[in-house]
Amino acid sequence: MLTRLDPFRELFAMQKTMDRLFDRALSNEPNWSMPVVWDLALDVIENKDGFVVKASLPGVNPDDVEITFDNNVLTIKGDVKEEKESKEEQYHLRERRCGSFSRSISLPIQVRSESIQASYDAGVLTLHLPKAEEAKPKKIAINRVNLLEGKTKK
Repeated sequence: MLTRLDPFRELFAMQKTMDRLFDRALSNEPNWSMPVVWDLALDVIENKDGFVVKASLPGVNPDDVEITFDNNVLTIKGDVKEEKESKEEQYHLRERRCGSFSRSISLPIQVRSESIQASYDAGVLTLHLPKAEEAKPKKIAINRVNLLEGKTKK
């Protein structure tokens, strides 16, 4: 599988992280109260029949996840609701993510969009994207010509 090199993607992700850090540092509010947009880490596996995409979404309700496929671009997005803090409680540590997430990837080969399947188990979203028949490799037989007999053999 060919992976399209995007040297700026990591740079933009780092810039977004730094922007969030400065926004939090300059804010008078506690760090956890600001809505955060976070990137969704994916595994994309290709086999002879298609692609398998896995996304870790622990604690995310599958009903809050939207999956679209348009023009050979897969988009997964959703929202993790923030638990409201009560006046009687005080957090000492709060690391679980909340806020919106979104991730789009372009697949290098045409996919049969009507046959995409999604499942969610133990916090892992798994998508099966079958390749279009015209995108699958085909074996081509070579016809041999026997010069002595003038016949064609397969």
